[in-house]
Parts: sequence; structure tokens; C-alpha cells
Amino acid sequence: MKNISTPGRICLFGEHQDYLQLPVIAAAINRRVGISFKPRTDKQVFLDLPDIKSVDSFHLDSSETYRNKRDYFKSAVNVLRKNGFTIETGLNGSVHGNIPINSGTSSSSALVVTWVATLLSANGYDFDPQEVADFAVEAEVLEFGEAGGIMDQYSTAIGDLIYLDTDKKKVENLPTIKGSFVLGDSGLAKATQDVLLNNKNRILNAVESAKQVSSGFDLVSGMYKEDWDLTADEHKVLQATLRNRDITKEAKKMLKKSFDADLFGKLLTEEHQILNEVYGLSPVKINDMLSAALDAGAYGGKINGSGGGGCMFVYAPERTEQVVKAIEGQGGKAYIIEIDKGLKYENE
Repeated sequence: MKNISTPGRICLFGEHQDYLQLPVIAAAINRRVGISFKPRTDKQVFLDLPDIKSVDSFHLDSSETYRNKRDYFKSAVNVLRKNGFTIETGLNGSVHGNIPINSGTSSSSALVVTWVATLLSANGYDFDPQEVADFAVEAEVLEFGEAGGIMDQYSTAIGDLIYLDTDKKKVENLPTIKGSFVLGDSGLAKATQDVLLNNKNRILNAVESAKQVSSGFDLVSGMYKEDWDLTADEHKVLQATLRNRDITKEAKKMLKKSFDADLFGKLLTEEHQILNEVYGLSPVKINDMLSAALDAGAYGGKINGSGGGGCMFVYAPERTEQVVKAIEGQGGKAYIIEIDKGLKYENE
């Protein structure tokens, strides 16, 4: 039996920036999804998914017919074939994991990354994590015309702490952050694609208006000006987006030079304020969980993922158990997490 696993992730800085082709800083976490499998001698795929009390099966020759909009098991087969791989060997597999589902920690992307690597391995191919990430983006985002960027697939496949230039698909490894984070799952459902699309359109509309008054404006290097003839909301969104971009730059500089826990926490919390107050992404329960965690001794934190529900996290290398209790006191489910490695292959 072979096993391939991929971690979930938290976005430290640059939330809602990757689909704008702006940089992000993301970290893989030590909660993972894995697929244990044995290759078959035919083209049949059987998958057991006990965590969600489900099973799936299909013939590889039927992969072009999708059964639903997010039929990632089949889309990965098609993407690999389009990229020149011969995918003709079926398998028996079991999917298992402990990443909170539909909560902003990239459980879906981690599964797609794992599945792409599983298909490659079962069919006799070696794989490079970044190459797998590219195929996973195709299978999860491009194949179904969804609104996301590339952060989730890259950060989970590559692992550790990375600075990702989403425009150039360039990855820079950063020194790891020692000590624990605490992830808090609110239990609130979120509509990822609706939230992403609505926020993306709001930002892009503001950018287009800015270009009307300043033809050379762009999000990568542009500077905000208060005297531009924009609507009040466009002013607010544009200023927030550029500040979010600059927070990522400041964080990268600090992380490469000398880690400062106080500054790290301050920047996390400032980004959360943008996501909450300007983008409207953080529900009251998550704000209460964050406030309680900060009062209990966390350095700083933010909502994680698309928003509207799901998870938050804080950096809490000290008073970790008190922070856990504070989050749980607000009705959240808390997990102590650390930064982890990316895509992993093991023989069981």
C-alpha cells in the first residue's frame, strides 16, 4: 500500500490577493489529507471516503463526462492526459484526513493535489510538487471556470512557509516561524465561490475606475490618491487593497531579516481589520473568537480563507492552552497547529 498526503494551509498575508496576481505569504499546516492506494490491472477507480461517509468509482475511459461541477477526481485525469501523461492504470484507494472541511484551510485543494500525485504515481510517473500544483490549478479552477487563484494549490503542494508571486508563479521559501498557531473553526458554513467572485468584481471595478483617472495605474506598483474622482466605496476598496499588498511586503521583509513576534501579530491583525471592515468577510462569531484569543495572550490573528464563515487563526507560541480555551469559550473548535512540510509520498 502506498500513501500520498498533502497539508492544509493558512494564508498569513495577502488574503484575497492571489486572484489579483498579487503576492501572498502562506504556510502549510500539520493537518493533512491523504490517499492510501494500490494500483489495479485495469482502468477502474474505486475510492472510499470514510470521513464524509461516501464512496466513488468510475472507469478512466469515462472521465470526460463530469457528474457535477466539481468532479475533481475526473477532471484531474483529463488535465493530466491533456498535458501528455498516459493515465490508464486504475486503483483502489481510501481518502482520509483531518483538515477542517469547507472552512478556509484548503481541504479541497489539498485533496486535488493529493489526487493528481496519486494518479501520477499509480501510472509510474515521478512528480515535482510545483508541477503537481499547476495541474491541480487546472483541474480545480480552470477546468470549471472558478474564481480562485493559485495560492491554495501551491502552498499545500510545496509546503513550509512561502512567498508566492502569483503573477510570475515564482516561489520563494521563507524562514519558518517557530512556535504554535491556534486554528479556530467557527462551524459557520461559507459560500466560497460567491464570496470570491463578489469581492473580486468589487476590487476590479474600483481598479478600472482608477485607470480612468490615472491611465498608468496598476495594483502591483500603483499608489492611491485621495483626490481621484471615484465613488466612496471605490476609494475605500482601492485603499484597502493596496494596503493589503503593502502589509505583505512589510511582512516578507521582516520574516527574511529577523522575526519580530509583536510586529508579526500586529500585521496579522491589521490585515484582518481590512478583511472585516472593508471587505465585510468576517462574521461576528469569528470576530469574537479573535478578540477572545488576543485577550488570552495571542500576538495577533485573522480570518482565514475566502471569508463569510470557516476558520480564523492566531499566533500563540505562549499561553497556547489559554488561547484554545478562549476560542472554545466563544463556540469555536480549536486546533493547535504548526508549519509543516508539503506533498509527501510514503510506502506503508
